[in-house]
Amino acid sequence: VMENEIICVFTLAVNEGKFPEFKHLVSEIVPKVDKEPGTYAYVYSVSDDQKVAHIIERYHTDAVVSHIDDTFSPFAERFLSLVSVTSLTVYGTPTSEAKKRLDSFGAVYMKPFDGFSK
Repeated sequence: VMENEIICVFTLAVNEGKFPEFKHLVSEIVPKVDKEPGTYAYVYSVSDDQKVAHIIERYHTDAVVSHIDDTFSPFAERFLSLVSVTSLTVYGTPTSEAKKRLDSFGAVYMKPFDGFSK
């Protein structure tokens, strides 16, 4: 994690038979997120059985709150009717405002102590 960046890794349990609907919803969300300033990566992946999905998100530290409040919030109810968040790991040092939002997903915070990113 570079200084002033946050990486979030969400693990989602996809409700039985709901992956096609979830995939369609994600296709609506991704173009909106792509327009956010300070969002560097936003990638969804799914297991072969379509029961587990991951989201890997990379933001400038200041972009997390606006992503959740402005971009994601209109989709949140539909999103959470199709999947449940089973874990969230956050890398970097989020602001207290970002933590308030990430805590609601059960975030575990990991602070870098050595290494590099290129």
